[in-house]
Parts: sequence; C-alpha cells; structure tokens
Amino acid sequence: MGTAMAPSRSPTRRAAVAPATADVGMSWWQLTRLGFVQAAIGAVVVLLTTTINRVIVVELGLPALIPGVLVALHFAVQLYLRPRLGHDSDRHGRRTPWILGGMLVCALGGLGVAASIPLMARDTTLGVVCAALASMLLGAGVSASGTPLLALMSERAAPTQRAGAAAITWILMIIGIIITAATSGSLLDPFSFERLIVIAGGIGAVGLVVSWLATLGVERGARPVMSEVRATTARASFLATFRTVWEEPAARLFSGFIFVAMFAYSAQDLILEPFAGIAFGMTPGESTTLSGAHHGGVLAGMIVAALIATRTGQLRQWAAAGCAASALAYLALVASPGLASRTVFTAIVIVLGLANGVFAIGAIGSMMALTGDKTDGRAGLRLGVFGAAQALAYAIGTMSGAAGVDFARAVLDSPMRGYLAVFGVQALLFGGSAWLALRSASSEQVNEVFRQRGDLLQAVIQ
Repeated sequence: MGTAMAPSRSPTRRAAVAPATADVGMSWWQLTRLGFVQAAIGAVVVLLTTTINRVIVVELGLPALIPGVLVALHFAVQLYLRPRLGHDSDRHGRRTPWILGGMLVCALGGLGVAASIPLMARDTTLGVVCAALASMLLGAGVSASGTPLLALMSERAAPTQRAGAAAITWILMIIGIIITAATSGSLLDPFSFERLIVIAGGIGAVGLVVSWLATLGVERGARPVMSEVRATTARASFLATFRTVWEEPAARLFSGFIFVAMFAYSAQDLILEPFAGIAFGMTPGESTTLSGAHHGGVLAGMIVAALIATRTGQLRQWAAAGCAASALAYLALVASPGLASRTVFTAIVIVLGLANGVFAIGAIGSMMALTGDKTDGRAGLRLGVFGAAQALAYAIGTMSGAAGVDFARAVLDSPMRGYLAVFGVQALLFGGSAWLALRSASSEQVNEVFRQRGDLLQAVIQ
C-alpha cells in the first residue's frame, strides 16, 4: 500500500514546496518604476538631513546635537519596525498597499518635522519633542514602504535582474535626493518658516503621486510563493518567524556583514571634506567638488558592477571585492598626506567611490538574492532584518566617525593623526566585511546542500 500511495503523494508534495516561477521576472521598465518609489522616500528623508538640519543649527542657533538626535530617532524606530512590518506584509496578500500606506506616513512625518521648526523658535522644548515624534513617524513610514518595496522587487525580479535592480534603486534614490536638495534650496529663498512647511508638504505630495504611478498595475497575479506556504507564514507569529529566520547561519552572517560594512561606509560622511581641508588646504568649494567626484565614482562603480554582475552573477563575491577595494583605498588615504599631492589624493577619493559603488551593488543585489531565492514566504521579514542592521549601522556610524576623529585627535594630539586613525579603522572594518561576505556565501551554499539532502531523504522515506 505504501508503494501504491507514493506516486499520488509525490506530485502533491512537489507542488507545495516548489516556487511558482510563472510570475517571477519583471520587465526592466517595471523595475525602474519601482525604483522611483525609493527616490520618493529619499526625497522626503533628505529634507531632514540637509535643509532642516541647517535651519535648526544656523537660523535657530540651537546645538547641532538636536538634528543629530532627530536623525538617530528616525533610524532607531526602524530597528523593530522594519522586521515587524516586513513580516506583516508577508502575511498580507499584496505589497502595494503597504508601500503606498508607508509613503503616506513618510510624507506626514516629513511635514511634521518641518511644522515643528516654528515651535522650536517659540518654545525649544515643545518644538524638539514634536520634531522627535515626527522623526519617529518618518522612520515608521520608511520602514512600512521601503521594506515591502524591496521584498516585492526581490520576489518578482529574475535572478539575472537583481544586480540591475539594485543599481536602479540606489541610483534613482541618489537622483531623487539631488533633485530635491536643489529644488528645495532654490524655493526656500527668501527663507520663512511657512515656506519651509509648504515645501515639505509639496515634496510629500509629489512623493505620494510618484509612488502611486510607479506601483500602478505592477503587482499583478499571485505572489511567487505557493498558497500553502504563504498560509503557513500567515499563521506564524512574528517572534516565531523571526526566530526561524535568525537561526539560519547565512542570515546571521549576512546581517553582520551589512552592519559592519554600512558602519564603515557611513563613518566617512562627516570627515572626508574636513580632512581635505586640513591635510591638503582645500577650500570649501574645492572640498565640495571633491565630494562630488567621490559620488560620481560611486555611481560609476554601481553601473559597472551592475553590468558585469548581470552577466556573471556571484553578487556576494562582488560585494566582498568592493569591500576589499574600499579597505585598500582607505589605506591609501592614510598614506596620502605623505605623498603631498592633491592630484593623487583626488584620484584615491575617486577610486574609493568606485569601490564603494561596487560594494553597494553587490550588497543590495545579494540582499535581494538571499531573499528572492527563498520560497517560504518570508521575504519581507528577511529584508526587514537586513534593513534593521543597516539602520543601526547608519545611526551610530555617522556620528561615531566624527566622534572618533575628536577622540583620536585628543589622544594623539594631532588633528591629522585623528583623521588617519579613523581611516585606518575604516580599512579594518571593510576588510572584515569582505571576509563576512565570503563567509555568508559559503554558509548559504552549505545550507543548500543540507536542504537538498533533506528533501532527498524525505522523498526516500515516503
């Protein structure tokens, strides 16, 4: 009887665990449209990190710690909300409502931060409290929209599209930030609190419209996860599902890689331009141009990595290569003052940008691959875990870079040595990130071998 039953049960079992590949694979136009959602999210967030940051410090004359805390709060709420809301979007049938709802919350949070500025001018304590609450709302919106967005792209993009999708997402986000900063800067003159609020509201409204148009009709058909698997995920609690994902060695290692690499990457944000002034006597205009060259290198590295990785695959190896190249570039920065050449220094910064771009595409593409290759219906939760690691790294990395310079300068009694010490630490962190990227790749391969053996064993038993 057991032999007679086996043929009838085997196809059913295979249908329950096999991925539904019919709906996998978006067109490049659809992936590009979804990238505009990330651009809209970046446009709302950048107002806090640039314009509002400056207004608080310059126009209101308040400590720079206040905008730093607001940015940190915006990241802090993402530590819990990204995994939690990613899991909730997994349990839901569609991602689009989460993306649009999160974008609405994001827009309201950005408007709330801007509306808190006049309150700070009249009552500092009340204004800071309101801005803190609005910043947390902004972080919640980023979590609710950004995590399901990446989950949707990971599930629907074909494996050969992931490097390109990562490049599209990141590049459009940078473009959105640049356009928003330039537009809001021109519209703010002559400055007034009312004008700031109107601009914040306008950016949020445009972001909502762009997100709606970008997602319109993209999420068609059933999700590429079998209904039985999705039903199992829907019944599981958040903590139980989180524990299941966290028990995967590859997920833990990759989360560690994301944290260490993003920590090293974000630590340079506040120190590269001051170092250029101290070490090479560059004027503010020259150091700003240098920063633009670095970002140009990042974009070039992203494009090159995306084009090559689309053909070759091996995204985590590309992430490791980008991290290793970044480590070497930071070691070159440590040696740059001894070379006493602005041209060589500028070339090193451009190479650093190229390496950072390769790392970014490898990391985001690997994140999508590690999520999209699974068929257990937990794409949102996995991306939420990785997003939480990234948010934590950015929250402490941005401030620790500047704080590390001050500490090293005090200990070493030299501003120059302080910067060089931090660059050396960043080189070590990127070197460790390369090792973690390779370890997570090998761990995933081991997991796949054991999974295949387990499936074979179960088939023999049945």
